[in-house]
Amino acid sequence: MDDNVRINAEKSPKNETLAINAHTNGGFSKSCHCTDRNGVVVQCTSRNLENIPLNFPKDTVVLLLSSNRIRHIPNGAFTDLHRLRELDLSHNAIESMEVGAFQGISEGLRTLDLSNNHLSSLPKDTFTKLHARIRLSHNPWHCECSLQEVLRELRLDPETVNEVGCYTSVQEEYVGQPVIQVLDSGINFCNFHQKTTDVAMFVAMFCWFSMVTAYIIYYIRHNQEDARRHMEYLKSLPSTSHISKDYDTASSV
Repeated sequence: MDDNVRINAEKSPKNETLAINAHTNGGFSKSCHCTDRNGVVVQCTSRNLENIPLNFPKDTVVLLLSSNRIRHIPNGAFTDLHRLRELDLSHNAIESMEVGAFQGISEGLRTLDLSNNHLSSLPKDTFTKLHARIRLSHNPWHCECSLQEVLRELRLDPETVNEVGCYTSVQEEYVGQPVIQVLDSGINFCNFHQKTTDVAMFVAMFCWFSMVTAYIIYYIRHNQEDARRHMEYLKSLPSTSHISKDYDTASSV
């Protein structure tokens, strides 16, 4: 069976309630429920789901997937849900998501809850064209340049914005502080990133220069030693004048 969750939906003729049975590799999970109220409200809270289900009703307007064990949001997970207005993914174990995770619902989505997960960073274009109010509180965020760039494009929920804190940081002094307050104080994490890059380049250039200098010194010393040996060899040879005198003596005899 596919690793992803598959959905079978049957509509009840009495109360217009849909019972969704989600199957995973681990077996059969508890039923999700859909209620038709000017658009389908899908309730899959606390169903022990490990993956995003497939084949939700296309007229879904509210999708509740909180309190499960979802760890990853793949590309195009909600592509066909063009009427979706509210998406709740809080209280899961989400630690990563692909850039196109919200592709297809970005224009119409109004509320996105990703609070109480395991997110520490996000791809820069994860929320491209997303106009929803987003909750990112109570995640172990690592405060650095890429997170700053992501937050710059978002509409954070004002009620929880101060609960988006630096769990770790490129600068230790900001650990435990709300990200927005740090950024509002004028701190630019991208400057730290640039300084780190500059230092790394400086160290690399220094190492290269040291290697070149060491080679030149070795080359000069090696040549000096060869030159010294050559001079000693020349000195050890009979002088030209002495050879000439011997030749003249031999000739006169």
